[in-house]
Amino acid sequence: MIARRLTAEALGTALLLIGVVGSGIMAQTLTDDTALALLANAIATGCTLYFIITVLGPLSGAHFNPVVTLAFALRGDHPWGLAAAYIPVQVIGGIAGVWLCHVMFDLDIIQASGTARTGLPQWVSEGFATFGLLFVIFGGLRSRPDAVPTLVALYITGAYWFTSSTSFANPAVTIARGFSDTFAGIDPSHIAAFIAAQMIGLALSLPVIGWLFRPESH
Repeated sequence: MIARRLTAEALGTALLLIGVVGSGIMAQTLTDDTALALLANAIATGCTLYFIITVLGPLSGAHFNPVVTLAFALRGDHPWGLAAAYIPVQVIGGIAGVWLCHVMFDLDIIQASGTARTGLPQWVSEGFATFGLLFVIFGGLRSRPDAVPTLVALYITGAYWFTSSTSFANPAVTIARGFSDTFAGIDPSHIAAFIAAQMIGLALSLPVIGWLFRPESH
């Protein structure tokens, strides 16, 4: 049923942003140590990814990310009509999750981030992070489908630390984080470049994963 799929995608993306932004707000409130705050943010995000993919995967495929939806559609594994419906509800769900975080932490609901995230190193990081995310997803589906929630959670937790951009790798997350002037935010004027880099990562990943993970011929 399409309504259940769309609800799962919106709810899952909202929960993802609650994990990302909420843990960032809490960490920033409790410590002035940026490294410790980032560690808390990364762990909470990884935990959130694990449970939303595990619980909602059977309903919608647990994309929660326009890049993932586009990757499945471009590979012929997801109907384009459904992809066109998934992407807006992912974005809306993400923004709703950010606003709910603001309510829970007694902040102004409507905000615009002032956190600068720009420059070639961060754009390259976003392209690489997106490439890596799709590599993990499709590699996991090829080898251990049951392990995909764990693989994605571990990848993003690690990528917070080995990319200079802290691995957004998700246009819906990128847009939603522009609505929060908190630890996890991104200046709205820097969103377009991040999404462009993510699209490049998607484009580069498709031929690689298509070749590397194609079924063996006998």
